Amino acid sequence: MYSINWILWILLIVIYLVGCNSQTRRNVNQAQQSLAERVGELNRMSLKKSVIRLNTEKFRLFVGSKSLPRNYSVVVMMTALSPHRQCQVCRSAHDEFLIVANSFRYSPAFQSQLYFAIVDFDEGSEIFQQLSLNSAPIFLHFSPKGKLRSPDTMDVQRVGFHAEVISKWIAEKTDIQIRVIRPPSYSGIIIALIAMALVGSLLYVRRNNLEFLYNRTSWALASLSIVFAMTSGQMWNHIRGPPLMQKTQRGIAYIHGSTNGQFVIETYIVIILNTAIAFGMILINESMKNKGDAKKKKVTAIIGIVLVAIFFSFLMSLFRMKASGYPYSFLFK
Repeated sequence: MYSINWILWILLIVIYLVGCNSQTRRNVNQAQQSLAERVGELNRMSLKKSVIRLNTEKFRLFVGSKSLPRNYSVVVMMTALSPHRQCQVCRSAHDEFLIVANSFRYSPAFQSQLYFAIVDFDEGSEIFQQLSLNSAPIFLHFSPKGKLRSPDTMDVQRVGFHAEVISKWIAEKTDIQIRVIRPPSYSGIIIALIAMALVGSLLYVRRNNLEFLYNRTSWALASLSIVFAMTSGQMWNHIRGPPLMQKTQRGIAYIHGSTNGQFVIETYIVIILNTAIAFGMILINESMKNKGDAKKKKVTAIIGIVLVAIFFSFLMSLFRMKASGYPYSFLFK
């Protein structure tokens, strides 16, 4: 009697294990089939457009589902392109992101292991809340084995968002090298030709009177303009492509809080400060050269000294804001 019971128990256990194994195989097959379908859908969409637009539903299906496996990486740009959002830098960042996606789409490195996607705030505000994001643009990399709540984030404030920078960041995360191919732009050539034509026309019109070429004031102003542009960081802006300004919890930030970055509007502030300091130095110098009224010389010198003192103090205060711990100040802290 006991032997029959043991045999029945063993049969039940075997039947249960066989059923579990078949169910597991069925789930694996369904997951593999679902993965193949999703990859096929991603390939179809990426062939139409190199950057896939994702709403909340598509994001959960292709990126954010914990139950569905994923054997591909997705680089997602979180942005707000609607005009009423007033994200002035989002359009420029989107253009650079599109250049990288197109370069990958038409390169020999194109494969079904990397996809480019974009999530607009108006189409996927729930995704912003889910990822605890409150600013844009942001570039995220979702790896096949990475967690949804902790994707790799590119430091836009430090490195900018130029296409070459994005490509380098993607190579670090996925080992996929993307050679950036920019569409041809003839604007620089056109501007150079127009400038040459204007200069040539001016020289032709005043061919009998070229004394203005020996005007020291004109050359001095041109030199100062170049110096102000370079010392303010305009070349850095051209290379890194920083945002105009940044929205923070305290309001709008015009000055970057680190010496490793800057905003576009910050460079214009530096130009204004340097221009005021240079103008003050010119007034001081001219007051010493002027041999006229002593009272006028004194007033000119005082104005120059006040300009230099005040605006140099502002310049030092600005540097103190960026370099925390800088001990020196003058007039203002």
